Amino acid sequence: MPYLWDLVNLPSPDSRRFTSLHRRRIRAIKMYRGQSGGGGIGIFIDKDSGDRLPVQITKRDYSLVGRDTKLAEERGLANAQWYACKISRQRLKELMQRRDAPAIRDTLIWFAMLAISGTLGFLTWGTWWAVPCFMVYGVVYGSSSDSRWHESLHRTAFKTAWMNDVLYEIASFMVFRESVPWRWSHTRHHTDTIIVGRDPEIAVPRPPDLLAVALSFFNIQQAAQELIKMVRHCFGRLTAAEETYVPVEERSKVYRNARMYILIYAATIAAAITLHSILPLMYVGLPTFYGSWLRVIFGLTQHAGLSEDVLDHRLNCRTVYMNPVFRYLYWEMNYHVEHHMFPMVPYHALGKLHQELKADMPKPYSGLWEAYREIIPALLRQVKDPTYFVRRELPCTAQPVSALEPV
Repeated sequence: MPYLWDLVNLPSPDSRRFTSLHRRRIRAIKMYRGQSGGGGIGIFIDKDSGDRLPVQITKRDYSLVGRDTKLAEERGLANAQWYACKISRQRLKELMQRRDAPAIRDTLIWFAMLAISGTLGFLTWGTWWAVPCFMVYGVVYGSSSDSRWHESLHRTAFKTAWMNDVLYEIASFMVFRESVPWRWSHTRHHTDTIIVGRDPEIAVPRPPDLLAVALSFFNIQQAAQELIKMVRHCFGRLTAAEETYVPVEERSKVYRNARMYILIYAATIAAAITLHSILPLMYVGLPTFYGSWLRVIFGLTQHAGLSEDVLDHRLNCRTVYMNPVFRYLYWEMNYHVEHHMFPMVPYHALGKLHQELKADMPKPYSGLWEAYREIIPALLRQVKDPTYFVRRELPCTAQPVSALEPV
């Protein structure tokens, strides 16, 4: 159902011009696709007849308890069946094999990078040499921890379950995300990826808040939101959205962990005050802010600017080729279409999975530069035209599982 919007003020439409088909289309657009920051009047241009029909534009509700939540359920988008590329069961079973060795190796290197850069930062504190040391420490702590958090959350990094859980708790603290609510939030993200009203992890809602995107490079807005939730959890309360996905039996863990996080941060702040130095905070707390920029650069490539409400990960995820250093820091999450399509495949096998599926995939991006040449113009355009999205080109033989038009 292709159409365009022209945001201009128009007189009330003549009801005689609205056929039943037009009425159905206008209702659908109004509820699902006609979004502007403050609402207003738009024009629906009928592709078949060329009629220009004025309609009311309303903003989409990205909360998990609002209008679009009901609409997603009514349209069959909640807990729906998604498209999956064909791959033999035997080959998929081979790729899904979990192993401890790769993750132990990569995690030891990761901790070594933290130890070396942190020690050098301590030894050079008070000189300009401390700056590059803490830049490295910050990126390893505040950015690379995100991918460790993600893979251990899925429990695919290690074969041994407790290793996944230990790394997940450590990484959750580093990225300032409470481990229990985010485990269930991310489960919903995979069940209903970029389904408005269902997915709690849509990073860039339409129309994009460019200031919020800019602040995310320093984790300011997200950390403030998480702190408010954390304090709320300390008093034994969840948000309305969290109540929709955190099981009742898990909620006591949420409250316990929140209190532990607050105690650790309070102790670090107390140490900084006692020592009359911000040095303790350079190791715990502040790296979540000054080191998060690379996490955002990687993370925005996942879904930003792509279609919403479509049951095909090839249309709402990106696969971006990266160099070996970036792939290590990102733990192969650049193969993001593949990860969403088969989330139980460990990170170290995603490159092989990509080779198996790429004939049925959109063309991968050659690197971050090519991805951002698409993302930045898309976000700028969505500020004025929230109905715009990047339409990924599928192979000519591919068929999406859903007949619903991407939005």
